[in-house]
Amino acid sequence: MNRLLAVLILSAAISVAPASSAEEEASIKPWSVELRVRQYFGSHTSYEFGNPFPPYQAPLSRLEFPLNSWWAGVELKRSFSRFSVGLEALRNLSDEADGHFKDSDWDDENKPDLKTIYSLSSTRIEPSYSVRGDVDLKIADWVGLPGGFDLRPVLGFRWQRHTLVAHDGLQVSPVPGDGTPPISLPGDGIRFEQTYYHTFLGLKMAYEWDSPRYVSKLGMRMQLDWAYVAGDNEDHHLLRVGRRFTYEKTQGDGWHTALGLDIGLTRQLSANLELDYLRQDTTGSHRLVNRTLGQDFRFHHGVKVWSEQASLTLGLKYAF
Repeated sequence: MNRLLAVLILSAAISVAPASSAEEEASIKPWSVELRVRQYFGSHTSYEFGNPFPPYQAPLSRLEFPLNSWWAGVELKRSFSRFSVGLEALRNLSDEADGHFKDSDWDDENKPDLKTIYSLSSTRIEPSYSVRGDVDLKIADWVGLPGGFDLRPVLGFRWQRHTLVAHDGLQVSPVPGDGTPPISLPGDGIRFEQTYYHTFLGLKMAYEWDSPRYVSKLGMRMQLDWAYVAGDNEDHHLLRVGRRFTYEKTQGDGWHTALGLDIGLTRQLSANLELDYLRQDTTGSHRLVNRTLGQDFRFHHGVKVWSEQASLTLGLKYAF
């Protein structure tokens, strides 16, 4: 009887014993919110198109907009035992991009490889946004990875909208021996709005050290993903005769990688550092509309829209 009573007491104690710390963290603090500040460097978004008429030079015109600027926003995440769902939203803090907008033309039909016009302008950033949502699935235990490692396929969506205004430029002739003096371009010259849509698929990898010194948590993480990209551009040349608009509709690929470091300050508060790189390459159609001059036509020759975005993000995360 005494042995039976001891077994019953032990069984009851086991049934109400607290979960492991990791399980407790997951069950008690499934939510997290992170304040994020991001700086883009060495970044641009650009497009070009060719001449649809003889001699068919490509490019005929190329426009390169700098994206080097500060952004800020928030990420909200909900973790479950097997998967997690996250949503990030950012907006620009900078009113001006660091760097110059570059506008190049090759419009000499007798010398199609000769750049004939080149201008540099400052770039104002009007309200612009970046949104990302994703869901991932924990499979580290399914593939037999040792403790501390995490591996998760990820599926998600990115949306970017850049609203950029080239202003107060200077146009020069890059033709050798051409003595044409530089031309000042005061005020707003080009208003450009671009939207990118990404559907991406990739892999998240992470490692967390067991009982790190001085901090409550120390982990590294990495993400690699590929995206199907669709893009929409609208370019309003404010200094041209009439109301001249061009539109690009393009599709292509996006490649993204990110490397992060997570440092636990307390059991609920952590600081995060992330280095991120995104490359997008798309092709499609170019449409020119200037109803004042009776122009409205579309073509595909030499149409390319691409972007490189490198950034460093600092975050402060609170789990609850």
